[in-house]
Amino acid sequence: MAEFVLYQRDYCHLCDQALAVLAQARAPDFDSIWVDDSVELAARYGTRVPVLRDLRDGRELDWPFDAVQVSRWMSDGAQAG
Repeated sequence: MAEFVLYQRDYCHLCDQALAVLAQARAPDFDSIWVDDSVELAARYGTRVPVLRDLRDGRELDWPFDAVQVSRWMSDGAQAG
């Protein structure tokens, strides 16, 4: 199981941009979860997507983010864990 999850929606251009940023940051493997598949997730993340979540400690990184921010955020989580 991946340590990170990207919460996103179908047909979300910001989510597409987030995927490109994660690729640019050379982020490790992550799972994608579509919030539209769950009433609970849609209520929690519906207007916030894309959101990157660290499953190890529950930290979340809300959009907008860039490759430098993603790398720093992931590094901070690895040092804390």
